[in-house]
Amino acid sequence: MASCETTKFPTLRTPSGDLPTDAPGWNPQRPSAMPHHRYQPVHDRVALPLVDRTWPSRRIERPPLWVPVDLRDGNQALAEPMDTERKRRMFDLLVAMGFKEIEVGYPSASRTDFDFVRHLATSGAVPEDVTVSVFTAARRDLIDRTIASIEGLPRTVVHLYTATAPVWRDVVLERSRSEVHGLIRDAATYLMRRAEERPGADIRFEFSPEVFNLTEPDFVLEVCNSVTELWEACPDRPVIHNLPATVEVATPNVYADQIEYMDRHLARRASVILSVHPHNDRGTGVACAELALLAGAQRVEGCLFGNGERTGNVDLVTLALNLYAQGVNPMIDFSDIDAVRDVVEHCTRLPVHPRHPYGGALVHTAFSGTHQDAIAKGMARHTKHAAEQGVRADEAVWAVPYLPVDPGDIGRTYEEVIRINSQSGKGGVAHLLRTHHGLDLPKAMRPDFSRAVQETSDASGQELSHKDLWELFRTTYIGPAQDGPVELVSWSTTETGPGAHRFACTLHIDGQERHVQGSGNGPLAALTDALGTAGIAVDILTYAEHATTTGPGSHAISYAECRVQDTTCWGAGLDTSLLAASVHAVMAAVNRAERSRP
Repeated sequence: MASCETTKFPTLRTPSGDLPTDAPGWNPQRPSAMPHHRYQPVHDRVALPLVDRTWPSRRIERPPLWVPVDLRDGNQALAEPMDTERKRRMFDLLVAMGFKEIEVGYPSASRTDFDFVRHLATSGAVPEDVTVSVFTAARRDLIDRTIASIEGLPRTVVHLYTATAPVWRDVVLERSRSEVHGLIRDAATYLMRRAEERPGADIRFEFSPEVFNLTEPDFVLEVCNSVTELWEACPDRPVIHNLPATVEVATPNVYADQIEYMDRHLARRASVILSVHPHNDRGTGVACAELALLAGAQRVEGCLFGNGERTGNVDLVTLALNLYAQGVNPMIDFSDIDAVRDVVEHCTRLPVHPRHPYGGALVHTAFSGTHQDAIAKGMARHTKHAAEQGVRADEAVWAVPYLPVDPGDIGRTYEEVIRINSQSGKGGVAHLLRTHHGLDLPKAMRPDFSRAVQETSDASGQELSHKDLWELFRTTYIGPAQDGPVELVSWSTTETGPGAHRFACTLHIDGQERHVQGSGNGPLAALTDALGTAGIAVDILTYAEHATTTGPGSHAISYAECRVQDTTCWGAGLDTSLLAASVHAVMAAVNRAERSRP
């Protein structure tokens, strides 16, 4: 193997600081030169008053109310925002999947968003049991525009937001706590008055203290309770308080503590729907949402596959299917995950990563030999157990290694589960041949074929399909029966007595034709005796056979491991006649052995 020169990375600074005095001997990592001191821990930025948390001991046993924000928050994060056609396609997908509350736009922010809300209001696209949500900042002119957009929609949620965190108050709004609270009360009052001007419409209210997770808990509580009272919330007409991790800044347990604190202390708790809207800046948006549900959240806003500003909103696909994998009905349909992904990719013009949880093209695919072997064994046992229980395989309890959900449940084919490259093993190869071609290779033969597969894949550097595997098997083990140094021109076998057989044949060896015969206690024993008279010593070490399909006309496959002189090789034969298949298997092994001689 050729040696490789060391690659240089001139822009990187390999950490070289002094080892910490308390570092254990097994940890040689050194401090880097990156200025970590510029950043404050979340505990120094916001008070976290909860010390007697209860959420760690809870379980999620039912789904929240899912609210996809793909058409608003996700859309505003796109380099090319969706037009009405794409928005409508996304909306129709969300309805078909079973979402009952959908945020459809920020109508005061752009003409496109306003026009789409009007399209929904005038086209009859909104089903009777679906509520449309629209988003607005806490300004009277923007509220007016928002109210105008929803004219004609029978059920709406108007989502009012204002940033409340200290940095946003100081830098963006340039207002004190009391001034921000006054701004929110004024906007909330104005929104309620405008809604009262439409007595026939069902308009509910939502409030988001933006950057909740960096806002003082007492201030959030003060503002939310004030809005709850102002909007006259009651159990029959609850308000929604949405508490977003607008920029994710801490470990998920911190967000859970903040949510549990609000869950415990919100006034008129039975009149409040506690909602969360996690972002993914630290890559733990899903964990934040799950822990928030444990902490008392009842509603989750997010996007399909996690699209959104910066690193994205929380991923509703992953969240919902995480529940599904725990035996909880998510109340959203993912029975064709690829159709969902195709629409999202079309509408957003963004690809879904092939390793994205559940929805990526490769998430159910195993290339590793050990993984393939475990999956193949698991699926075989699953089928067996289902039959023993008298139920269909797609109804039996799922317990297959490496596959947290049955790919078939979300519309995936089992062809995608095991795919073959140079890393693949004998279990995966055998699984594909059995699944697609009806070949159940003897266990002793599998390592031999696996080596042939690995050599082929290493040479090409490419993945092999199940059709490629079949062709490789055919040319390696079946073809040599008809194409080799020992040609079986013709043959016949007869039973000469109880347990006695004679095999007569014409062989073409080294350019010469020879007529030989042999005898034995079975046709194959007689065949090897005949070959011995021609100077070819053959011992059959292993033999197996089976039908490749059920019903009349099925082909039989035979496998024979033979020691020919001092060389051991496998051969296989395929024929509608089991006897012919077995003869061809022996001859294939003979020719493979003869070819391998120096």
